Amino acid sequence: MSQYLVLIYGNEAWFADASPEDQAQLHKEHQEFGARHGAVIIGGNALHPTSTATSVRPEPGGGHTVTDGAFAETKEALGGYYLVEAADLDQAVAIAQDVPTRSGGVEVRPVWDVM
Repeated sequence: MSQYLVLIYGNEAWFADASPEDQAQLHKEHQEFGARHGAVIIGGNALHPTSTATSVRPEPGGGHTVTDGAFAETKEALGGYYLVEAADLDQAVAIAQDVPTRSGGVEVRPVWDVM
């Protein structure tokens, strides 16, 4: 089995503007997704909004620049992820197609085990 990271992207404004009922429904759908795919989910979490991000960039002469905010402004931001085990990319994509989303979509990337 290989590992795949399923990255969940969405419009942060949707979640910020969603009613408590809509937010609760989305959380419920993720819990149901976890129950359906628990055997292959290794881990996963939601992320705080990009407004809470801190970016760290190396400087050419050494040292680092630390700034508030995400690396790039984008309409759809990374909002969470699942790490799953799958036999191949086709199976990982099938799992990813079941991830609840309201805006945006998901990206599936194989994990490169370099350690």
